Amino acid sequence: MQIFDYMGKYDYEQLLFCYDEASGLKAIIAIHDTTLGPALGGTRMWTYDSEEAAIEDALRLARGMTYKNAAAGLNLGGGKTVIIGDPKKDKSEAMFRAFGRFIQGLNGRYITAEDVGTTVADMDTIYEETKFVTGISPAFGSSGNPSPVTAYGCYVGMKAAAKEAFGTDSLEGRTVAVQGVGNVAFEMCRYLYKEGAQLVVTDINQAAVKRAVEEFGAAAVDTDEIYRVNCDIFSPCALGAIINDETIPQLKAKVIAGSANNQLKEARHGDQIHEMGIVYTPDYVINAGGVINVADELYGYNKDRAMKRVESIYQNVEKVIEIAKRDSIPTYAAADRMAEERIEKMRKSRSPFLLNERHILSARV
Repeated sequence: MQIFDYMGKYDYEQLLFCYDEASGLKAIIAIHDTTLGPALGGTRMWTYDSEEAAIEDALRLARGMTYKNAAAGLNLGGGKTVIIGDPKKDKSEAMFRAFGRFIQGLNGRYITAEDVGTTVADMDTIYEETKFVTGISPAFGSSGNPSPVTAYGCYVGMKAAAKEAFGTDSLEGRTVAVQGVGNVAFEMCRYLYKEGAQLVVTDINQAAVKRAVEEFGAAAVDTDEIYRVNCDIFSPCALGAIINDETIPQLKAKVIAGSANNQLKEARHGDQIHEMGIVYTPDYVINAGGVINVADELYGYNKDRAMKRVESIYQNVEKVIEIAKRDSIPTYAAADRMAEERIEKMRKSRSPFLLNERHILSARV
């Protein structure tokens, strides 16, 4: 891998290798862009096949966070950390405290949070060494479980997409096929149920399906049947890459709006559903409620303020649709363009911004 060539091609700012022999820490911090503010992105712990695979993952995820934060309207850039190791057996207090010291050394240029393989408890350990961490325990000023906030963002984003497809954002009487009813999707279903939507659900976890059936009167189908449901809205809330050559011909929905990451298997699948007239809400736009929520912690968490900000996902989806029409492009490409235009506008008007440590410290006293 030609690292500098790759960084130059996609405009990365910094790649850091963090090693602590005593604790066994092997971490890679990728900072993609800080034009809008300090880089915010979670810490992932995984058993990578190679160091090169870990580097590629950190770089890819960091760039994704730049777009997600920019599209959400946050004054934050994109970054990500990967820790090489088995999260089930290699973790230790010493490892995460050592990692916290590396973050502190960046003096606010990068702010972390939990991700795959890390937990709130791990973030609390990092917090022992640095204040540049979010998603910590509520006792330290955190927002707690982000699932209900992410769910609300998906709900309001779905309403915006419905307005484009059906001429009204009312979901009363609409049939929504929900793939996966985990923590986020279940809370989203609660909002849909209260508005009067008809729910069809599936999940490999039958207990989760049973709960949705009992609480929301949902109809249950097998996992491979969810694509064929005669519905208004298909809501993927589990697997990535589920919009693909096999599933697209089965879809009957006019809207695709859900919390799952990386829903399009390839960009061409976004082109295909666009040509079919399906209104697709790009995943990193509609599922941004979680990052909006943790970002509020940097100012001293206020739930009402955070939820109000999450409501802006409605307007963000509208703007994506507007750009798609303006430039005659699919919505997945319009979302990228929206993020890029915001970054470029700020890049021309001021230099990169670093959040002051004192600001975060005072917010958490």
